[in-house]
Amino acid sequence: MSQSMEQSSDGAKIVGKGAATAAGPGPDVMAASTLDGNSVISSDGHDVGSLKEIMLDVTSGRIAYAVLSSGGFLGIGDKLLAVPWSALTLDTDNRCFRLDATAEQVRNSPGFDKDAWPSMADRVWASTVHQHYGREPYWSNDRASDIGRTGAIPPGGVDAPEAGGVKL
Repeated sequence: MSQSMEQSSDGAKIVGKGAATAAGPGPDVMAASTLDGNSVISSDGHDVGSLKEIMLDVTSGRIAYAVLSSGGFLGIGDKLLAVPWSALTLDTDNRCFRLDATAEQVRNSPGFDKDAWPSMADRVWASTVHQHYGREPYWSNDRASDIGRTGAIPPGGVDAPEAGGVKL
């Protein structure tokens, strides 16, 4: 079941006929609770866990991560993994998520214990997670987010050419 999964820095992709047959608001807009427990399938076809949480970046209003429960049996002995939302594709036909990573990459992912969550707002930690999955951090094109989060204004101000602004 090889399906093309294009990289997106904006969010998860959607494949399947779900939009045409959905009897509700989905799949473009869905309640997070609807996705809880969905299986996650690796790019090489292995069931690598299930969706446990969807983490929101409250200040930007975007989904920051999906938290995947992986490797345990009935929730015992599993490790939790933060997965960039853009690394996932919602497969509406098979009612699962497809992860753009192999089962081996998932096994080698930096995980955490359910009782010791990392500071997901820590950009250093978050950058390593995004790098592991070959994704640009979701905030990388968001200068306003950097200013709001750190209070720092880039040298020369937000209109400076090196800050992405245009000088006339």
